[in-house]
Amino acid sequence: MADCVFCGIVAGEVPAFVVGSTADCVAFLDTRPVFKGHTLVVPRTHLVVLSDLPGLALPGYFGFVQEVDRAVQSALGAGGSFVAINNRVSQSVPHLHTHVVPRTKGDGLRGFFWPRTKYASDEEAQDYAKRIGAAL
Repeated sequence: MADCVFCGIVAGEVPAFVVGSTADCVAFLDTRPVFKGHTLVVPRTHLVVLSDLPGLALPGYFGFVQEVDRAVQSALGAGGSFVAINNRVSQSVPHLHTHVVPRTKGDGLRGFFWPRTKYASDEEAQDYAKRIGAAL
């Protein structure tokens, strides 16, 4: 897609700090990292959200995300990681991407960027579970 910055990175037309790639994916540093080493993994094909990723592409995509996660933790001596995908809401670039953020104990990141809530009752939680289950 011509106006997609991530497609430009994949094509080599937009500069990026690429950390690795496969035939189907590219991983590069986020230009506005939560912590240094924050890496994005994108499919080479322009897809907007996770549900656009074909089922047959899941093992390759998430296998590479897993490799990047291991590498980020190992290379940076991180105690763990935060791995996340935004779908449309909070998605600054409309191209599927997975965040791999290195974490260390006491790094100050709490709850990432969202508030926590509670269900009013077990019945309310059960209602949500049923609605989601029915949509599956």
